Amino acid sequence: MKFSVDRAVLLKALAHVQSVVERRNTIPILANVLLAASDAGLRLTATDMEIAVVEEIPGVTVARPGRATAPAATLYEMVRNLPEGAKIELDHPGGDAPLALRAGRFATSLMVLPVEDFPAMTDGKLPHRFTLPAATLRDLIDRTRFAISTEETRYYLNGIYLHAAESDGQKVLRAVATDGHRLARVEEPLPEGAAGMPGVIVPRKTVLEVRKLAEETQDEIEIRLSDTKIRFTIGPVSLTSKLIDGTFPEYERVIPRGNDKILRVGKKEFAEAVKRVSAISTERQRPVKLTMDRNHLLLTASSPEQGQAQEEMDEGSVSYEAGPLEIGFQARYLTDITDQATDKLEFRFADGAAPTIVTDLARPEALYVLMPMRV
Repeated sequence: MKFSVDRAVLLKALAHVQSVVERRNTIPILANVLLAASDAGLRLTATDMEIAVVEEIPGVTVARPGRATAPAATLYEMVRNLPEGAKIELDHPGGDAPLALRAGRFATSLMVLPVEDFPAMTDGKLPHRFTLPAATLRDLIDRTRFAISTEETRYYLNGIYLHAAESDGQKVLRAVATDGHRLARVEEPLPEGAAGMPGVIVPRKTVLEVRKLAEETQDEIEIRLSDTKIRFTIGPVSLTSKLIDGTFPEYERVIPRGNDKILRVGKKEFAEAVKRVSAISTERQRPVKLTMDRNHLLLTASSPEQGQAQEEMDEGSVSYEAGPLEIGFQARYLTDITDQATDKLEFRFADGAAPTIVTDLARPEALYVLMPMRV
């Protein structure tokens, strides 16, 4: 295998594929990227056996077609540190011989591992296919990923549940995440081709990698899936991932229906007030207490070491017509929701101990459920 390629082109592709490679693994070949040069161009593949990322690079000058593997992190760092505009030549004569890299006056060689040892993870049929605008996919991810559980024992909560559903008589594509303390549910009109899709749980690492790739485009993103795998095709890059083999809980049962105490509050003012009062405590799970009366909201937080902080919000930025109510929430949970909101938030309470519904009035397709804390 022998080819030459511009540094910027190779660096961008390596950045995409090497990010899925685990720095520590017990299978040496998984630390490598597979380089395959042909008349069609160059293909780079990396995998951790759960996710595989493939990127096609057309327009590469291929002198001798072939395949080789190379340490992904090392190759990426070498290419990253070459000067801008450099022309890179990679040459592998075959067998156990090292892969030679040359760029201007710089030359090095990298040890390879057998191509035959590189696992194939992209095989298998993916019968369900639909497309989403990149902005829509980014939105679905951004407004749900913060609620993904990090508790490995509840592995079926370690991702976003993506499925077709019905809302107010309309068919929708719904993304749901929950960690047992809060729930995020976002929906978009069901795209053509998604009606028969199975409900699937997309793992957290896959969600984060797809989000990074989706940042670089405004085009449509193709999604193909089966019961066990999902593939996102984003321009020249395709990411194939195994799905979480588990049953997502019946989340609709935890969404309260009868909450009739309604607080409406400006997102910016509320978010800033939460950050100010919660700064009194360094505890990760510090609660913020909301005390409400007619068109008045008092936020308080306390710390055994530092004392208490409070801030009042009243008519002008607060609308509340129900009776007096006190309820507490973890500050970080409130901030995660306000980070996604645009203008005005609506809280629907039942009492100080029951789950609370939060919505963004400007974007009602997103719904959040928060479990209160004792304060």
